[in-house]
Amino acid sequence: MNFSYPSALAILIFAISLAPSQRPVPSGTPSRVPPTRDPHAAGFVTGTELADGTVPPAEEDGNFILGPTHTPARETLSRPDVSHGVVSELILSSVDSKFYPGIARDPGTFGTSDPNDPAKLIVTTSHPARYTRRVTVYVPKQYLAGTAAPFIVGADGPDPLLFNTLDNLIAEHRVPAMIAISISNGGGDAQGSERGLEYDTMSGRYADFVEQEVLPAVESRFHVKLTHDPDGRATMGGSSGGSCALIMAWYHPELYRRVLTYSGTYVNQQWPYDPQTPRGAWEFHEHLIPDSPRKPLRLWLEVGDRDLLNPNVMRDNFHDWVLANEDMARVLAAKGHHCQFLFARNAGHTDRTVKEQTLPEALEYLWEGYPVAPRNR
Repeated sequence: MNFSYPSALAILIFAISLAPSQRPVPSGTPSRVPPTRDPHAAGFVTGTELADGTVPPAEEDGNFILGPTHTPARETLSRPDVSHGVVSELILSSVDSKFYPGIARDPGTFGTSDPNDPAKLIVTTSHPARYTRRVTVYVPKQYLAGTAAPFIVGADGPDPLLFNTLDNLIAEHRVPAMIAISISNGGGDAQGSERGLEYDTMSGRYADFVEQEVLPAVESRFHVKLTHDPDGRATMGGSSGGSCALIMAWYHPELYRRVLTYSGTYVNQQWPYDPQTPRGAWEFHEHLIPDSPRKPLRLWLEVGDRDLLNPNVMRDNFHDWVLANEDMARVLAAKGHHCQFLFARNAGHTDRTVKEQTLPEALEYLWEGYPVAPRNR
């Protein structure tokens, strides 16, 4: 689903009513209001109830239930007494990309379910199309020229909230002095779109695109060096940008080891269909994580109690965002991953107020164990 961090645009979401304890998703006509799910429903992970307005300790793994009040954390606000990083942009064009020459789906169209397999979507209105994208780069004032810096790659950029938060956390020596690379998508949303192709495809292609076309351009244009240490590289995103963040690290753990997602689209959104991963990112919690050797990944995940459920015409039982994220928390813990999972009350899909409340703690958790510059005495 489409999500842009700095935008205040409303996301139209379509869902069908479902009792919180039910796991199967019924078919029917979608409604505009998703159900409010109960974090204590049968089949969901057991979570620690937090006092309203508080967040979990940044050093603890586990499952937590966030209260209904979401006040912005002070660390997300711009402060005059803190040094601000330099934010710059570059533009990339599809005509120069060997990975993503560009596609688009015709406006006002979507697709139809395959009558022989409801998990497949038939899209006939997608075609080649050019695009340009912005890459917004934040370089902290504390960056030392010539040194290889840790960095975080974000989807659906730019992300001013992330930049403000890094200003404050870096100044307080709570996270390393990292560079943030916030990459806009190629346009559109979901199956048949460029964004959907980039973010929902279960392969290493997007990580390869970033490694070979984005990072070299960033280093060249802004005269910085980016670390090759996978422990010093993180990914983040919301919705399909969140599933993309995990896809990057899953298929290339030699490049990325830290993943942060809001309302991750761990559902069946992949298009074109791939028989190797027939249920798209739903495969993560159904097969890939349980059936694969443990990977060296550290993850922070969030989902809202009113997150998406059946937002399109597909009725395949694989389009429940709450259930998908609950199952992610379960299988990651069972595999022994360091993971912190938040179930947010009074929260929709990629809820802006939840991000404002939790992002500082999420970043601290994400970078736990990585060296941070000591305070000056």
